[in-house]
Amino acid sequence: VFDVGSEDGTDYIVMELIDGITLKQYLQRKGHLSWEETIFFAEQVARALMHAHSRGIIHQDVKPQNVIILRDGTAKLTDFGIASPEQAKGSKIDYRTDLYSLGVMMYEMLTGKLPFEGETALQIVMQHINEVPIIPSAFVPGIPKGMDDIVMHAMSAHISRRYESAEKMYEDMEVLRSDPNARFHYVASEDNSGETQL
Repeated sequence: VFDVGSEDGTDYIVMELIDGITLKQYLQRKGHLSWEETIFFAEQVARALMHAHSRGIIHQDVKPQNVIILRDGTAKLTDFGIASPEQAKGSKIDYRTDLYSLGVMMYEMLTGKLPFEGETALQIVMQHINEVPIIPSAFVPGIPKGMDDIVMHAMSAHISRRYESAEKMYEDMEVLRSDPNARFHYVASEDNSGETQL
């Protein structure tokens, strides 16, 4: 938001004009993306989340429809409409919920499909909680095992097993970008909340 004002009783905000297409539209055109291109876009989204999280804001709706790709390849994370600084103070919503969503988005970029599909929203939610998705490289040979590691780590149903921050997730993507043979092995962080959060 660049400016706010009021004209003849109408309040308005001035925002950046973004000329591009959504990541969802881009995916629909291409089917799925290479692992290199997936990292290219995912790192930009991770940096946006690092910035938001450092200010106590959780996006809560990270998905390809809310990422705009500009002509020069810049990715813009948009639609912070349901984000709220107050959410950062509660125990039910956590920064790692955004990282879970980024993992799901990376899965879709890599495979062209969502990790779970069902006839109803409830079926899909229950799969997210109770099942582990098939690793991306099982659908698309050639995806580095380290990419599987990053995506599956971000998408852990139990919140304590996810990345602890967008910075950590970004760092692993940087390592993989420079070394496609890198592997990442994780253990649960010290978190006794016992909550499964999506």
